[in-house]
Amino acid sequence: MSDIVLGEGLVGLTEIEAAARRLAGVAVRTPLLPVDVLSEKVDAQVRLKCENLQRAGSFKIRGAYNFVSQLSDEQVRQGIITYSSGNHAQAVALAGKLRGVRVVVVMPTTAPKVKRDGAQRLGAELVFEGTTSVERKARAEEIAEREGLVIVPPFDHRHIIAGQGTVGLEIAREWEDVDLVLVPIGGGGLASGVAAAVKRILPGAKVVGVEPEGAASMRKALDEGAPTLLGEVDTIADGLAPVIAGELTFEHARELLDDVVTVDDDAIRAATSLLITHHKLVVEFSGAATTAALLSGTVRAEGLRVAAVVSGGNLDPALLAGLA
Repeated sequence: MSDIVLGEGLVGLTEIEAAARRLAGVAVRTPLLPVDVLSEKVDAQVRLKCENLQRAGSFKIRGAYNFVSQLSDEQVRQGIITYSSGNHAQAVALAGKLRGVRVVVVMPTTAPKVKRDGAQRLGAELVFEGTTSVERKARAEEIAEREGLVIVPPFDHRHIIAGQGTVGLEIAREWEDVDLVLVPIGGGGLASGVAAAVKRILPGAKVVGVEPEGAASMRKALDEGAPTLLGEVDTIADGLAPVIAGELTFEHARELLDDVVTVDDDAIRAATSLLITHHKLVVEFSGAATTAALLSGTVRAEGLRVAAVVSGGNLDPALLAGLA
């Protein structure tokens, strides 16, 4: 399919393929893992795209490095800043370390310790601000203006979407018979990129986004016709909790996704437990959203070949006992 058919302003396959070349030797080509127990429970052939095994513990390094690798020498000298609940923070810290650039990260005061420690271990300077994406974005913009830093957005940028799209590129090239691809949605960068790749390579495959009920910013945007600020967010999936969808990611979701569904926190907990107990995969709550959609019956997949993206594995170790 041509990029024009799917929208002139959307990220194209050539951009995603270019990102894949930049990421060679940096990002891990994660396994598309067959999972028998989950498959039997939902009467489908399910494979998990295990981005919980990615460097820095999530898919985020793909977009972050694709962005940072394209900085000019002058921008590298300036330094970079981002705002994140944790996974993007760690990814930007790693990308900055690989490029040799100063990294400042604005994180929420509620960021899990495992994510705070990860970003700091990779050399980031941490600043804490509020509990919402709006609050930390505003603080990052203020610091960027004062110190002349380049902002690395968490999802709403072509370079970020193209980098995340390499997840979809790998799925489509490895499993040409896939019927359905499930992908978590926070701000929408991953879902946008995955759909941009899959729909162009395998136009017959469906791509469905999954959000937590307590932070369904993309579902709200699609229902109302534009990104709309949520009054509040309430979910255990901290990586899927922006209070508003991105402008560019909204355009991708509207054009490319077959649906966006929501799952509750109980379903996410149950899915996380199953993945740990039966498939020996340590996943964070955000990463289990697609499995939750299958297990809960929110997405009916009987008889289908399903690729479910497990977006991250940065689970607070203190939570493991409660999931046994």
